[in-house]
Amino acid sequence: MDIGVYLLAMVPPFLYAATNHLDNILLEQYFKEGGVGTLILFSAILSIIALPIFYLIDPTVMQVNLYSFSILTMVGVLNTILLWCYLKAMFSDEPTVVVIYYQLVPVIALGLGYVVLGETLLLYQLWAMGVIILGALILIVAIDSDGRIVFKARTAVYMLIASTCWAAESVLFKVVALKENVWRSLFWEHAVLAVIGILIFILVPKYRGSFNKALRLNSKSILGINVTNEIAYMTGNSIAAFVVVLIPVSITLLMNSFQPLFVLIIGFALHYLLPHIQVVHVSKGNLKQKLIAIAMTGCGAYMLGWS
Repeated sequence: MDIGVYLLAMVPPFLYAATNHLDNILLEQYFKEGGVGTLILFSAILSIIALPIFYLIDPTVMQVNLYSFSILTMVGVLNTILLWCYLKAMFSDEPTVVVIYYQLVPVIALGLGYVVLGETLLLYQLWAMGVIILGALILIVAIDSDGRIVFKARTAVYMLIASTCWAAESVLFKVVALKENVWRSLFWEHAVLAVIGILIFILVPKYRGSFNKALRLNSKSILGINVTNEIAYMTGNSIAAFVVVLIPVSITLLMNSFQPLFVLIIGFALHYLLPHIQVVHVSKGNLKQKLIAIAMTGCGAYMLGWS
């Protein structure tokens, strides 16, 4: 396979890793009061930016049948739940820990295929799934600054839900993308997310108040970081959508396993190059534990891709 395909498949996990740190900056510096709900509002409403771009690329995006639209609506709902759980985990933990749990996505996808579709799981796949799960379980136990053992069950539960939503939405999205086309699918996925954001703004006064306050007090900084964040995320999503359709799933799984490593590298770069940001992108505590978890989940993802 051409080296260009591998490089293309590595772009989304790198961009996602960058957005993980941007989310961390937003939560730590600007949205401590409004928290997760405020950032979800920004993410959902800024999805509107992508709609005219998708329409200009493919003016036929409106020509989607009811069946495809209903599936893409479900994708948008799953995307919102995923975002909420991921941000809740990020609010209480650091990016290097949170993102490693995303390696559970292919494990859950295979499990769903076995339970829902009656697919067969090979012994090699079961071993690979076991390695990934063990790698994720390593992160549940941590040692705090006082030397006490802490169980991070909260982060694990949130990320388990997020990973399940990601696995489910990936399958649903591919079903529609193969039947329609990628641009139509991306257009309606973002349109549904934008509508959900508008509904949250109208129906949830707490989030609306926090959103307005954050925008009023730090408008230029917040808009700049959010727009950059959303552009990076949407670009990663668009490339990932083409990658999923055009290349084998095994390559996609393998490339996605690099995201935790990218998060760790970017975290250290920000820590040493931009210390004035004063946000904990990666703590040196339990570094060996994180590296072991990254190595195990990465090896498991590689085994799944190879199988």
